[in-house]
Amino acid sequence: MKKINTAIVGVTGAVGQEFLKLIEERNFPFGELRMLASSRSAGKKINFMGKEYTVEETTENSFDGIDIALFAGGSASKIFAPAAVKAGAIVIDNSSAFRMDPEVPLVVPEVNPEAISKHKGIIANPNCSTIIMVMALKPLYEISKIRRIVVSTYQAVSGAGREGMDELKNQLDELATGKDVQAKILPVASLDKHYQIASNLLPQIDIFMDNLYTKEEMKMIDETKKIMDDREMKITATTVRVPVFRSHAESVNVEFENEISVEEARAALEKFPGVIVRDNPGEMIYPQPLETSGKDDVEVGRIRKDFSIEHGLNFWVCGDQIRKGAALNALQIAEYIAKH
Repeated sequence: MKKINTAIVGVTGAVGQEFLKLIEERNFPFGELRMLASSRSAGKKINFMGKEYTVEETTENSFDGIDIALFAGGSASKIFAPAAVKAGAIVIDNSSAFRMDPEVPLVVPEVNPEAISKHKGIIANPNCSTIIMVMALKPLYEISKIRRIVVSTYQAVSGAGREGMDELKNQLDELATGKDVQAKILPVASLDKHYQIASNLLPQIDIFMDNLYTKEEMKMIDETKKIMDDREMKITATTVRVPVFRSHAESVNVEFENEISVEEARAALEKFPGVIVRDNPGEMIYPQPLETSGKDDVEVGRIRKDFSIEHGLNFWVCGDQIRKGAALNALQIAEYIAKH
């Protein structure tokens, strides 16, 4: 396979570091590897696969000779993605900047790989919670069209980046030692008011919109419709930050057009790549964030009928937000491009 000259923008952050782990684990065929970040991180040294790399400041001139640019997310995408495309690179972007642009494919490789070939230089990586949910929805949608989805998420602090994870750790230490708990990041770092996450739940991820949904909730709604290519699907979401370091969980209720038995659903999910069914109530076996952290696969369990509606199913799904919810999904897109 041809060597792919690769740039990672935001390499020093949580998703950027996960890119490096996955590139090594999956033997991604990189040629030149350019490590990019903000001016604050420029000059840092990173040892990777026996070689020392120097982190460079991201500029509009950072992408000459690059085939694929992996953007870890944040404001850098809007600023530098167009420059990367102009230099001839294909951008795979983990931010929300381009997800709903009709000219930009929004891709989960197991779900809609055919969208990749429609790119015009930029391919968007979906929101982490959206990825985890659609991995479980797709094999069921292939049996019957979906009328309505009600999803409640239980999202780890890793979704707020390294700062969110550090804040939970610090607060747990403060609680254990009797110190006053300091809250500076959650629910939204850029807002003036912050709440403790340790021993707490926060029913707010991102800012509130005019319709009283949060931006995160609207991402799940809009992105799911785009990925599944079904604008008529009705979706409502409530997204909640929980005091878990890593791996998101979601309670999903689905109403189908046609009847799907629990057995049919389980069989379809078991065959779907990237999904593991962990579902044995008699033995208290079901997906948990602790067990899915650091894993590539999305796990589904608690599959059961919804007796309150016709053609309804409930299930519980867990997946690592930093891996399948971010870095792994983007790298799988890169692998698809390299292969095809």
